Amino acid sequence: MIRRRKSQKQIISYKESEKFMRKIVMADRRDKDEILALYRMQLGREFCPWDENYPGEKEIDFDLSRDALFVMKDEEDKILAAVSIDEDEAVNALPCWNPALQPGGELARLAVLPQLQGQGIAREMMRHGMKVLKERGYQSIHFLVNRKNVKAIRSYAVFAFDVVGTCDLYEQPFLCYEQKL
Repeated sequence: MIRRRKSQKQIISYKESEKFMRKIVMADRRDKDEILALYRMQLGREFCPWDENYPGEKEIDFDLSRDALFVMKDEEDKILAAVSIDEDEAVNALPCWNPALQPGGELARLAVLPQLQGQGIAREMMRHGMKVLKERGYQSIHFLVNRKNVKAIRSYAVFAFDVVGTCDLYEQPFLCYEQKL
């Protein structure tokens, strides 16, 4: 039996075809339990500010009611990641946001299956969220990242977001990011 070694080109093609089998869609009520499970998988991970109460069913219901929750699914409709367009009065009221870039939209509750982290999925979800914000008439994106969350900070660096301030909310130290859409 003769074995052929896969060329680098064949390997890349396989990885690229895997990526195309993923889709980002608006979540619906049938996704609720799987999204909650995804959120729960993040608990206890380094720099994760979430706890057993947040995010929970209340946040998922709020996001679903506003068509503001998006999920990445694989070819079997398994949820790989989620991100929300949030409406948090405390965040929106922070003085660091540029008045010339209003209205600004917040992306929040970004979660990726732990075994898939580090593969660019979070950045893909951010790109999709920014596209939706722009389509909905927002002038800018803003969001908070725990100051100690090195992974997230490194992941978002590719976008060259402006750090426009810091704050302490929900008993967490945050960097405030903003960018014109």
